Amino acid sequence: MTRLGGTMTSRRLVIVLAAGCAVSAAAGTAPALAGTGAGPAARVVAERRIDARTLDLTVSSPAVGQRVKVRLITPRGWSRTAKRTWPVLYALHGGRDGYQSWTRSTDIERLAARYDVMVVMPDAGYNASYTNWFNYGRRGKPRWETFHTGELRRLVESRYRGGTRRAVMGLSSGGYGALSYSARNPGMFRYAASFSGPARISQRRMQTSALATVFASGNGVDPLRIWGVPGVHDANWRAHDPYERAAGLRGTRVHLSSGTTGKRGPLDRDLTPEQELVSRFVGGDQERLIGRSNMDLARRLRSLGVRVTTHFYGDGWHQWRYWQREMHSIWPAMMSAIGARRTG
Repeated sequence: MTRLGGTMTSRRLVIVLAAGCAVSAAAGTAPALAGTGAGPAARVVAERRIDARTLDLTVSSPAVGQRVKVRLITPRGWSRTAKRTWPVLYALHGGRDGYQSWTRSTDIERLAARYDVMVVMPDAGYNASYTNWFNYGRRGKPRWETFHTGELRRLVESRYRGGTRRAVMGLSSGGYGALSYSARNPGMFRYAASFSGPARISQRRMQTSALATVFASGNGVDPLRIWGVPGVHDANWRAHDPYERAAGLRGTRVHLSSGTTGKRGPLDRDLTPEQELVSRFVGGDQERLIGRSNMDLARRLRSLGVRVTTHFYGDGWHQWRYWQREMHSIWPAMMSAIGARRTG
């Protein structure tokens, strides 16, 4: 689950969570959907070459209201003046992390080097909410969905020779982002993969878990700004819920994976004390809840005729070893879906 932050007092959070269980959606005005919109153009204000194939960009984003980091892995033979374009994979990070996470914690660079593909790894802020924040109905910044699916996508395609054959994958809250963005923008992505991503955020238990996790992270953010107050603003939660928006995934191949028991699994050995503490905390009740939400979504997608593959592996905590394994497992199918040829 995304691990955000909050400054509300404990008393206020308890009141909010209780209200979420008692107040009907009719108690508030149903919000309009938060669309991506065009808005002012984003600009790349800095580039830094990390190695022969990797670029870090700094993007000035009107939608987010700040400068945002993005890491690109470019394919063999790439240049910004090339006549051709390349298939694009967007890789989304989880909460309390950043745009470097995939290259830090997996061998995604080695995998990408074997295929004719560009990989885009954008930052999503400490909260990694992957939504345009509700802000108690006032909307406004930060508009992360607008940045990722609008501003950044246009920059990748206009300045860096990214093509329109796109896939998206994410872990934890980034997995939610991959599903939500694909469902809310039908046809934008040919393939969407979620590793341990919440798939039914408007369920009451998932709302409670999300708000409690935000509150516990302590980075000074009011968690109710993101999707609103449960029970009062449920229409906005549903508008961003992959399960509720599942029909929008028609035409996109979907992969879902997660643990389902919350118990220690085969890859949860030899962790550092810090890794074990975090993995056990998130991988217990939350991974079990996430697993159930993914199984629910899989059933719904099949009933709608959406092509979906799953790997619900039972025991296993909420940590990178499982996500690395899942990435390797689906990579060939994901590359095939966007027409990325194997080159190495």
